[in-house]
Amino acid sequence: MALVVEGGRKLEGEVVLSGAKNAALPILAATLLTSDECYLENLPDIEDIRTMMRLLLELGAEVKQESGGVSVRADNLMRSAVPYELGTRMRASFLVVGALLARTGMAAAPHPGGCALGMRPVSVDLKGFQAMGAQLQRVDGSYMLQASKLSGAKISLDYPSHTGTENLLVAASRAEGVTVIENASVEPEVVDLAYLLSAMGARIYGAGTGTIRVEGVPKLHGVVYRVMPDRLEAGTFAIAVAITKGKAAIRGRVSRYLGALTSKLVESGVSVQPDKDVYVVSGKERLSSIDIQTFPYPGFPTDLQAPIGALLTQATGESSIHETMYDGRLLYADELRKMGADIRVDGQTAWIRGPTELRGSEVRALDIRSGAAVILAALAAHGTSLIAENGHIDRGYEQIDAKLSQLGARISRQA
Repeated sequence: MALVVEGGRKLEGEVVLSGAKNAALPILAATLLTSDECYLENLPDIEDIRTMMRLLLELGAEVKQESGGVSVRADNLMRSAVPYELGTRMRASFLVVGALLARTGMAAAPHPGGCALGMRPVSVDLKGFQAMGAQLQRVDGSYMLQASKLSGAKISLDYPSHTGTENLLVAASRAEGVTVIENASVEPEVVDLAYLLSAMGARIYGAGTGTIRVEGVPKLHGVVYRVMPDRLEAGTFAIAVAITKGKAAIRGRVSRYLGALTSKLVESGVSVQPDKDVYVVSGKERLSSIDIQTFPYPGFPTDLQAPIGALLTQATGESSIHETMYDGRLLYADELRKMGADIRVDGQTAWIRGPTELRGSEVRALDIRSGAAVILAALAAHGTSLIAENGHIDRGYEQIDAKLSQLGARISRQA
């Protein structure tokens, strides 16, 4: 399956955001902490969510898609090991480890897979579990953890990993005693998980700061919960509007999470109105070059550096993007070069000179966010582009072709 994009059309109108992938995945994993039913609303209809639901089913949970949401009841878990095929498909599969360890006293999982972005360590998670009393074994590329009980501990993370913070937050919710997580991730999706756990009866203090305190409880209960909107989808659509010199409103309460993106868009010359309920973007004929360095939230998100890299091909002068988090995240530069972009990569820094006239080409979606980047470049290009391997894109964006079409893009799927 490929995407066919005819460039040269301004995006105009309004688009409604889906639920946040990076919040929905740990929230789904957290439903394993209780035998009660959990009902989740606003889950995005994307491949990664379907994979996580399949994983919950494999573990013995009952998962039902209902009108407006998904119900999960994990009252009869059958296994505590993540199947290899599902575990190596996406990194988020490792998020069930904390829940399984807290609920059953044991968990096993292969080293997680996902997008080819370089090394995706889980050392933060594993060190934290060990600090809480778990015994760790490595067998044939898989991690096996066991603990008769988890005990509260003071854990200082090597770096503010959002998946590590989430895994430990979930495990600590049912550990015995108090757990303090220092150097914790402050990303909004971590806070959304903490809200979900608190609604289930967990005692969590300080989520959204660098130090989180968790008072473990012996039991959690079911919940009805609505997942936050996707700030990364919002950022992608904002950049899409800017690169096509259009004007559109992005509906969903995410403006407060987009400060770093807003700052860089405005610096480049794009007009942005970040209101409470809607994020309005107006593209301009002339853009200025800027410099970007990715950094954990509230810094510029690594998940938006590839999309903004596409935008900077249209800025006057030389821009730079320095990627600090993943060593394989600049590979999309080769795909943009096929379309006429002037990009030079030196180590972890991309130098982009513009503006360049992009032309329709055959390119590939190497991962979720690089796939978004080539779509954005195709929207601004002269002629028609064919984007292969778009399965990566469907892992992270719900019906991106339909939503872009609503804004006036000409984009279709080809078998």
